[in-house]
Amino acid sequence: MKRLLTCMMVGLLLQACGKNDDAPPVPEGANLVFPLENSECNTGVSINENLSQVTFEWQASANTDSYTLNVVNLETNIPQTISTAATSASLSIEKGTPFSWSVNSQNANSDQTATSETWLFYNAGSHINYAPFPAQIIHPVSGSTVQKNLSNEVELDWSGSDVENDIESFEIFFSDQNPPVSVGTTDRATTEFAVAVNSSTVYYWRIITTDAEGNTSDSGVFDFRVL
Repeated sequence: MKRLLTCMMVGLLLQACGKNDDAPPVPEGANLVFPLENSECNTGVSINENLSQVTFEWQASANTDSYTLNVVNLETNIPQTISTAATSASLSIEKGTPFSWSVNSQNANSDQTATSETWLFYNAGSHINYAPFPAQIIHPVSGSTVQKNLSNEVELDWSGSDVENDIESFEIFFSDQNPPVSVGTTDRATTEFAVAVNSSTVYYWRIITTDAEGNTSDSGVFDFRVL
């Protein structure tokens, strides 16, 4: 009888172990290669006066069997995407225009994905000098809900970059109405600004970046809610 019980217990253990399959591999984020970050992309095949074909390249990432390339026109915020099993893909994009790009890594056996860093670049055109890249919003994230500090303030954080590295200033627009109004200006080294807020209120903000040549770029309007 004891032998029978022992065999049954062993069988149950083996059956339970058989159900604990290894977790599917989680893909890792790819390292971007080209176009370079905050650069002017001079490598491309001209299609016509307005478009050129650019080949995007990245390094293979672990546990990955396919990639999705994401390219966004920063002037129109219109995205282009393409899926591939390779570590490069070509897209036709506008000349003389700022873009962001990133790569998502996927594995067919996992429902999780990984995203690379996001790089900015200008696709080469007839420009002699380029406007700054639109400021990239860091905090608060658009659509988020945040808590004010003890001074009844929220700190706005962003980042700025420019091909010629000649950013002069950032102008901050902020209001509980859309469009927001100008509330201050910072120099190129300052990418944060504290604003007074009220609870249970939605606020709107954007950043205008200006370079030494007087060229400007607009981040677009973002919003957040205060608890």
